Amino acid sequence: MNQTCDSAKEFLGGLLSDVKFDLSVTSTWTDEGCLLDLIGEDSHYALTENGELLDAFEVVLFQAFGRELDREHRFVVDAEGFRQTRKAELHAMARFAADQVRKNGRPFTFGVLNSTERRIIHTTLQKEEDLFTESVGDGRDRRLQVRLQ
Repeated sequence: MNQTCDSAKEFLGGLLSDVKFDLSVTSTWTDEGCLLDLIGEDSHYALTENGELLDAFEVVLFQAFGRELDREHRFVVDAEGFRQTRKAELHAMARFAADQVRKNGRPFTFGVLNSTERRIIHTTLQKEEDLFTESVGDGRDRRLQVRLQ
């Protein structure tokens, strides 16, 4: 798996160089998969629009190297700790939703989240025996819903 991560790092570094971004890439293999961190003067560009460029890089890397990863692993592209901060926000949102569902007895439906964000909330709440999470809707209208069992 580290070879795949190294290949993805080289590919992304080349792509960033070709488009003239002042960014370098470091890679680390974690339990989640291949973490690629962007470092440099242009890192703020990667964070605009809620990190859409980071998401786009992940899609490109998955298309290029996804077959070489086990199903439980993924590519995570980050800059300036954006992903970790967002992950902490999503954990807090999951706890808030759980509290609301328990308090009101009504389902809680999140707004627009990408698949990675929905997955983080699913896994955060999966050990809660009194709650059930599921994605509802299709495409861009897909939402995550938390409800009592």
